[in-house]
Amino acid sequence: MIPAVVVFAYLAVVLGIGLFAGRTAERPDAEDYFLAGRAIGPVVFLLSLFGTNMTAFSILGASGHAFANGIVTYGLMASSSALIIPLGIFVIGTRLWALGKRHGFMTPVQMFRDRWECGHIGTVIFAVQAVLLVPYVVIAVMGGGTTLRAVSDGLVPYWLGGAVVSLVVMGYVFFGGMRGTAWVNTFQTILFLSFGAIAVAVIAAGMGGFRTAIEGMLASPSAPLLTRERVSPLYFFSYTFIPLSSIAFPHIGIFCLTARRLGHFRRTVILYPVCMLAIWLPSVLLGVVANRAVDVPSIRTKLEARATLASIGSTLSPERRTQLRAEASGDDVILRLVDAYAPLWLASLLGAAVMAAVMASDSQILALSTMFTEDVFAYYGGQARFGPAVQVQTGRMFVVALTIVAYAIALSAPQSIFDIASQYAFAGYSALAPLLVAALFWKQSTKWGALAVAVWTAAAVAAVAMLQSIVAAPPPGVTVPVWSIGSLHVIARVAAGTTVLGFLPVVPMTLMSAFLMFIVSRATAASVPAAATLAKYEV
Repeated sequence: MIPAVVVFAYLAVVLGIGLFAGRTAERPDAEDYFLAGRAIGPVVFLLSLFGTNMTAFSILGASGHAFANGIVTYGLMASSSALIIPLGIFVIGTRLWALGKRHGFMTPVQMFRDRWECGHIGTVIFAVQAVLLVPYVVIAVMGGGTTLRAVSDGLVPYWLGGAVVSLVVMGYVFFGGMRGTAWVNTFQTILFLSFGAIAVAVIAAGMGGFRTAIEGMLASPSAPLLTRERVSPLYFFSYTFIPLSSIAFPHIGIFCLTARRLGHFRRTVILYPVCMLAIWLPSVLLGVVANRAVDVPSIRTKLEARATLASIGSTLSPERRTQLRAEASGDDVILRLVDAYAPLWLASLLGAAVMAAVMASDSQILALSTMFTEDVFAYYGGQARFGPAVQVQTGRMFVVALTIVAYAIALSAPQSIFDIASQYAFAGYSALAPLLVAALFWKQSTKWGALAVAVWTAAAVAAVAMLQSIVAAPPPGVTVPVWSIGSLHVIARVAAGTTVLGFLPVVPMTLMSAFLMFIVSRATAASVPAAATLAKYEV
């Protein structure tokens, strides 16, 4: 229980930081609570923005995916993200900041409503964004439960670990708002940025050196994990669309509004790829070499479950396949390595560092709270009727409700952290990226084009979720055709989710969104906003 006690102590420190930050607020209004008074400094801005993006997906999800699929995991996400995410922050984030500063926007939906002169369509966009962000919050709860269960060797059950993390995050977001969230994220980012190098050095020593481990993999059936063999070219290409979701996430857009000066973005854009390297490279490397850690009982069990799925998985019942997939899951593999090869005191500290990355769901929860209070409560007269104090309290109540919903979903989530994020949250927000591009850079875009994108995205994500609930996931390496034309599999079910013509759903979803924005806006050219409105967006 010693590592678990250290992690619990870490959670107490984090909660204290968030509560203290909330007490430093200068004025109890919505802008201060939700945007920290637009006064975040350069260091906190960089570390918080990066930490907000690096959730359980980046350490637990990346290492788990690499455990099953190999070194290709780094190419799938980190390579394209290191270019596209900073580019999105530079091109779109700076423009959002300037417009927010000039016109007082606190959420992207406020900008959409003003830019396209629409009302209820903005509410539809809010609803779609809110639903799509829930999976991102869910994976943080899953990561918290997984981490505490692993570091305590099962003494803290998954459901309790998830509940503790949910309560801590809810606590400092509830009382600290954006200022508390930013301070906590800064502290957590420093902690988990230091995790990679230390974990790699310690685990390498315990395994007799990574050179030995890699050479052993090359001479074993695990050799394909060191190539791109397990991922098709179309699947690999699909992941270049995933980073488009980053700037479209409302918590990233809202966080861009908190910077004190435009110059804060310069350092963030330059250093973001370096920070990604520091997180993703160790996580992926540790996930890959875990395949050689057969002396660790829990990892050996995972490898045996994976081998069973690969050999006779197609003959097993869907329930048994689901059970074996859970046993083979690598979401906790990095924690198992730390537990096996690091001294107890170091394993405790590394467990806290992993928890730091897991808990980055705070920004998503706060973003949804901000959107609800600004885009629904305030827009429909709540602020005018009840005042700003009630608006802030409403936001806090929304934080509580959202955390409870996310926790309930996390208890029954059947997929891995990596797959949940990529199939739902990332895919949906990548498909919403044309909204931002059109609003900021295309004067001829209309509210009806925006509505078409929102409805299409919601329908596409719902269709993927429904398909995956009806057609059970096959064993790894097996493709189950759902709709074929001749020998061409138009829609198919695979172990990691769904493919469309061999691509992940994010590709057709994003391309169709861009097409709908263009064609519907052209068809409704009479709805182009007035020249005075368009002039407001010339930055």
